[in-house]
Amino acid sequence: MDILYSVLVFLHMIGLAGIIAGFLMQLMTDNVKATKVMLHSSLLQFVTGLLLVGVAEMGDVAEMNHIKIGVKLVVALAVVVIAVLNQRKPAKNLAITAGVLAILNIAVAVFW
Repeated sequence: MDILYSVLVFLHMIGLAGIIAGFLMQLMTDNVKATKVMLHSSLLQFVTGLLLVGVAEMGDVAEMNHIKIGVKLVVALAVVVIAVLNQRKPAKNLAITAGVLAILNIAVAVFW
């Protein structure tokens, strides 16, 4: 279980890096692929986050704070929705919102 949990954490961090990279790509260069990077990365982070909680609950890998997980879930879902909207009609304001929410999710994970 520990190896699976570590792989999921790794993929979760890759998703986070992709969201931030897509946010910066769209903000600085208006690259057409930035919206796809942000969308796929937000989906990766959302799915791996759910799997991390499931694996942690099944295997007693880590103690879960369910309120914290709920807050992170809502923020991650908001990032996914914003990424979908940004994919349909790209706008810098949507990219900024997704980037700020992703950074907020990091803050919740680290400081809570």
